[in-house]
Amino acid sequence: METEIKKQRIRQLVDELNRASKAYYGGQDEKMSNFEWDAMFDELSGLEKETGYVLAESPTQNTGYEESGSGEREAHEYPALSLAKTKKIEELQKWAQEKEVWLTWKLDGLTLVLTYDNGALSKILTRGNGVTGTNITFLKNSIQGIPVTINYRGHLVVRGEATISYTDFHLLNDMIEDDDEKYANPRNLASGTLSLDDAEKVKERRVGFHAFTLVAIDDRINSWGGQMEFLQKEKFGVVEHEKLYADELEEAVARWTKKVESGEMDLPVDGLVICYEDTEYAAGGSVTGHHAARAGLAFKWEDVSAETTLKYVEWSCAASTISPVAVFEPVQLEGTTVSRASLCNISEMERLGIGKEATLKVIKANKIIPKCVEVTQSSGEMEIPEECPVCHAKTQIRISKTSGTKTLHCTNPECIAKHVKKFTRFVSKGGMDIDGLSVQTILKFMNLGFLTQYEDFYHLNTHFEQIAELDGFGEKSCKNLGTAIEKSRQVKAVNLIFALNIPLIGLDAAKKIIAQTGFDGFLDRMESGTGFEDVGGIGAEKSNSILSWYQTEKNKTSLSALLREVQVTDGEISTVRQAPLAGFTFVITGDLHTYKNRTELKEWIESQGGKCTGSVTKKTSFLINNDILSESGKNKKAKELGIEIISEEEFRNRFGV
Repeated sequence: METEIKKQRIRQLVDELNRASKAYYGGQDEKMSNFEWDAMFDELSGLEKETGYVLAESPTQNTGYEESGSGEREAHEYPALSLAKTKKIEELQKWAQEKEVWLTWKLDGLTLVLTYDNGALSKILTRGNGVTGTNITFLKNSIQGIPVTINYRGHLVVRGEATISYTDFHLLNDMIEDDDEKYANPRNLASGTLSLDDAEKVKERRVGFHAFTLVAIDDRINSWGGQMEFLQKEKFGVVEHEKLYADELEEAVARWTKKVESGEMDLPVDGLVICYEDTEYAAGGSVTGHHAARAGLAFKWEDVSAETTLKYVEWSCAASTISPVAVFEPVQLEGTTVSRASLCNISEMERLGIGKEATLKVIKANKIIPKCVEVTQSSGEMEIPEECPVCHAKTQIRISKTSGTKTLHCTNPECIAKHVKKFTRFVSKGGMDIDGLSVQTILKFMNLGFLTQYEDFYHLNTHFEQIAELDGFGEKSCKNLGTAIEKSRQVKAVNLIFALNIPLIGLDAAKKIIAQTGFDGFLDRMESGTGFEDVGGIGAEKSNSILSWYQTEKNKTSLSALLREVQVTDGEISTVRQAPLAGFTFVITGDLHTYKNRTELKEWIESQGGKCTGSVTKKTSFLINNDILSESGKNKKAKELGIEIISEEEFRNRFGV
């Protein structure tokens, strides 16, 4: 009877873990934390060893899960096996023996397998279940760190991880208004992104690739370090790595762990990996279960948990979604003091069983994100607010048709919290350039009632005493923010116009308008309704957009109030023709390595008097493309017209950037 109970528990664990894996690999809502998954996986492994009862679909026997997406399924040339895992330094040292090993990150993204033949990328497969994966080769130009062409002309297979940084994750997630479409973490976002059919949308999300294994090459390289060096020379992104011996592992693991705890590591990781420098020795190991014994050993951090008492639940509105945050008695976790953790949504609160009074078990997931993983004691019912904390309109509980997730929403379409995108653009480098105001900070200030209009940024100093008491702030933060705000009071007209969030009007349009009318003329034309159709490159649609925006009373009032706070200059328009790049016209295409994105490079070129266009014509001076050998339409057109194609590095060298 006892054996049957254990078998029943095994079936239950397999079912729950597989449902969680399906969500995890499919970019859906998380079903459980890594903390919970690891605990259940360890329990399952123990029961399987004890009873000998192992189901074919058990996660201990499989290397992954079939990802969602519309791509064709294909068999891997070489199975993508899992790595054995440990949480003990001693086991890492025992595995390393007396041999040289490399320490690397266990990146938390989506594993991809790249195949090259005759110097060209021929295939990208997702890991899938380790035996078959999804073909996503059409995304080859959308993922950073994957060269489309390489110098090596033999057969090459490379395995690595596609990830999205925490910075880009927060920027994107905070701009998603529908809570059902938000992502739980960067890994969840990367998985969901690579299942999209829109290559341009994937590119916008800044997915990066880092190789960690050279699976196959015609010319043998018997050194893992040599393999990584080879891949770097071929312009692959590779995982960070450090060579050492067993007796150095404890210090190195502590040092690398500190990088994560301090926030220095922007890429999502869920552990570390060691692998042998001698790849011939590594390839000689046996294959046990679903991993190769010598392929590598993964180290996962022990999740340090702490019990604490819930003080209250804070409800924070972003866009139309009102999300719960647990505020509890401060506890020490991973070297820092933690007093808050997101509860995600109403469904997660119900799953945890959190009441008005509760004792919580909290961790820092992957050493970074505070997370409530268990409620050990609870009493009373949690009160769901009936009013929005920002505008005090009625709230509404919505249930997702796809996931069944319950979320709380503000019913007021004019709620100021819906304008976080506008405020983010207002303070951006292209706008008022107020440093130190992240999306999360802006949302916090909005929920506290500090920000309702643009001009409120210039009165934040009246709230500094209260801001200094907030988590993550202090007197120094307030002083730095005050300095940045004062600096932004001197603004160029083009940046102010961009900051106003006028539909269809970006920096390019603003520059064209100011070059012809000046800022005073811009104001006069809006007031008189004359419009801007006579300005080259503006046209009726953009002109009407400006006039329509200004005719909205709240916009006109907001602009008037803002102009009382700042001093606007037309900029140095008259000196542009004498600038270093005056007379040159550039077209930018492909991925960039030094500049953050094309917009940043384009803005620099224009600041030096140059011009940027979207298509190659006879008037083009240079096509900037890091993939000079590409057979893209722009490269072909440039060659036809005899226009020089230069790399980003050549551009920087030639023009002294």
